[in-house]
Amino acid sequence: MLLAIDVGNTNTVFALHDGEKFLAEWRCETAQQRTADEYYSWLSLLMQLSGIKDRITRVIVSSVVPRVVFNIRLLSDKYYNCRPVVVGRPDCVLGVDVRVDAGTQVGADRLVNTVGAFDRYGGDLIVVDFGTATTFDVVDQDGAYIGGVISPGVNLSIKALHDAAAALPHIDVTMPDKVIGTNTVACMQAGVFWGYIGLIEGICRKIREEHPRKMTVIGTGGLASLFERGTDLFDKLDGDLTMHGLVLIEALNRSN
Repeated sequence: MLLAIDVGNTNTVFALHDGEKFLAEWRCETAQQRTADEYYSWLSLLMQLSGIKDRITRVIVSSVVPRVVFNIRLLSDKYYNCRPVVVGRPDCVLGVDVRVDAGTQVGADRLVNTVGAFDRYGGDLIVVDFGTATTFDVVDQDGAYIGGVISPGVNLSIKALHDAAAALPHIDVTMPDKVIGTNTVACMQAGVFWGYIGLIEGICRKIREEHPRKMTVIGTGGLASLFERGTDLFDKLDGDLTMHGLVLIEALNRSN
């Protein structure tokens, strides 16, 4: 059984895959100080509560927080007796080209999304991932990652607005009933929601202007379904795109 781990800046997602389907998925706060023993105790309890008895024999990890990887590698070595596949390391085979400026390090999550999206939807894609940062990844006709855009994430922007303006409260992300707000919270919600609609539509439009062929737009990440309500930009929403990509990469590296 495969344990696929996606370490984000805010949350870490663990998913179990039996070779045909995902059996379970759990998430916790990303914490650099969490030890391998703590990971194992937490996972063992969740597996027991979910009635999952199969033993983990393979591990793959994608991380944008490098310091977390050490303890996940230790978890894999100590408790599952296997060497984890670490996306982004030189020995990890992706199966797609990465065509960016020499010396540029592309986030592991963006590479995994590229692999997963190309497998499901073919090439000429824009993958919009709503995470701590909102990323736009461009997948070429042959599946190569050819660059993209990084903008501040929605919740990060809300926090910055609240922290920098003493009179403005912290708000939840929601689609307001109308654009013109009649109180502070409604004004902020309209600005955040419709501001991000304008951001994603505008960036995707500019990407399409630079790309020679028609492009499909894929939305993923926790807030994709919310913003999809305010635009007809997305051709597909795919909630498990990253995990699908991890499964594909692990299988490719196991066969090599």
